[in-house]
Amino acid sequence: MRSTAPAAPPARSSGPGGEPAVLVPVGDVDLCVDAVGDPGHPLVVLIAGAAASMDWWPTPLCRLLADGGRYVVRYDHRDTGRSTTGPAGAPAYGGEALSRDAQGLVRALDRGPAHLVGVSMGGGIAQDLALRHPDLVAGLTLVATRAIGGVAEQAPPVPRLRERFAAPPADPDWTDRDQVVEWFLDGERAFAGPLGVDEAAARSAAGAAFDRSLDVTAARNHWLVVGEGESEDDGPALDVHRIGVPTLVVHGSHDPLFPLPHGRALAAAIPGARLLVVEGMGHQVPPRNTWSTVVPAVLRVGS
Repeated sequence: MRSTAPAAPPARSSGPGGEPAVLVPVGDVDLCVDAVGDPGHPLVVLIAGAAASMDWWPTPLCRLLADGGRYVVRYDHRDTGRSTTGPAGAPAYGGEALSRDAQGLVRALDRGPAHLVGVSMGGGIAQDLALRHPDLVAGLTLVATRAIGGVAEQAPPVPRLRERFAAPPADPDWTDRDQVVEWFLDGERAFAGPLGVDEAAARSAAGAAFDRSLDVTAARNHWLVVGEGESEDDGPALDVHRIGVPTLVVHGSHDPLFPLPHGRALAAAIPGARLLVVEGMGHQVPPRNTWSTVVPAVLRVGS
């Protein structure tokens, strides 16, 4: 990657499927970063959800975006994958650190403003950057997420998900790959809509996350810091009505965590935003059977 190299060459690591990746120093951490496509094309940065490594962005989806004339970068959040990982259950950072990491990575890439594609928590991070650091953001695609400010609270999670939160499934044996993969799959099924889960792709992502992670249990540190209200901004409260870049909101018709009113409210609040409702999709990275609709819509953002 032309622009990620600091004074010394970055350390080599691995991306999903074992392809070459680099460790990019960003603030107090090293982030594992993987890229697909022509570095001369416009930059797209994929931002995963809470407790998710880059493995959950399928390589074939990245290649489709790259074939559309984009340079596609995905990365492991801190405490996931091959990025800097601390002790499980004792995060030494606050919730804003995950946004700060994304900001630092876009600056380190040094390719001008990026089109940010964020899912769930990643969509919140993308909104945060668009509001706090608009010079870094060329456009937004916000998937299965909600407004981070300026919009009234919308519908709560559906009852079956609230019941799951109240009585979560037992943890697997975290040293047993098969058990961990099945645990991940059970979660994917719980958050999916009627379109269901691409079982083969989900197994591949879960297996890669297990194989690549320095400590697969440390990813759950995100749940200890996300939404804690910490802010780096001394200015006015964040309000998505002030987002000033081309924006696409992609929301599943059957999202059980953030039901569709969240997506509608977010798209209505961001000036000029377009809403793409994906019938049958739940709270998930758009599955393969939606790509023929979702990918062209993403490529049209800002074009």
